[in-house]
Amino acid sequence: MPDAGTLLPSNASAWSSTSLEHLGDTQDQQNTPQSGQPDTLKKPIQQNPVPTRDPQTKRILGIIPNFRSVSTDEKLPPMSVKEKFLTATDDSFDYSSIFIPAALAGYSMARNATPEFGQGAVGYARYFWHSAVDQTSENYMVEFIFPVITHEDNRYYTLGRGGFFKRTGYALSRAVVTRSDSGRETFNVSEVMGAGVSSGLSSLYYPSRERSFGNTSSEWAIDIGIDAASFVVKEFWPDINRKFFHQSDSIEGKTH
Repeated sequence: MPDAGTLLPSNASAWSSTSLEHLGDTQDQQNTPQSGQPDTLKKPIQQNPVPTRDPQTKRILGIIPNFRSVSTDEKLPPMSVKEKFLTATDDSFDYSSIFIPAALAGYSMARNATPEFGQGAVGYARYFWHSAVDQTSENYMVEFIFPVITHEDNRYYTLGRGGFFKRTGYALSRAVVTRSDSGRETFNVSEVMGAGVSSGLSSLYYPSRERSFGNTSSEWAIDIGIDAASFVVKEFWPDINRKFFHQSDSIEGKTH
């Protein structure tokens, strides 16, 4: 009976090893993308996460300063002294900062709040520069000087969730409640005392008839009330911006 070696071709062993090597090369080629294939076949496509909250922008409607607003759930490090100074400066001297004093000047002249200023163009100019100085003084007191002394965060952190009344109540409460530089909630000394000191200083450049405790107290309350109302506007601005202006994100919201 012939042995097994006589039943196999003389080159069987060489053929077997060559075939196995060829088979392995074929499998490697199938698993390895060719150089002409697109990159999408080499690695999976990574999709950017879709933002779940509408962002704040640096200005509201392009005319109202909004530099202190922080988008919902955004985590930021404590502000430096320089950053607090720059925030107050932006709120005071950005081109959009002119609109609030202009509106207040017109309202004050319409009700003849300070008769000594008169009416007409000259009267309006007097009302305007007084309102502008009032705003600048309060900005530096509330956003820079007192926050540096008390180590408070002068930014407005948007709640962004819950019903209308919950969010409105939260926004109004920020006039008396704020965050410290360490992230804890604390009494808003910067807003309350800063607005009071600013109101007291304003008596120095108003007519003597206006320099009374009653007028100073009234100005103090008005300043805090305006800031509280502005917090409500800032709270809902991202929703308004998305719904009516169809902007879920804005280039303006990323740059000054």
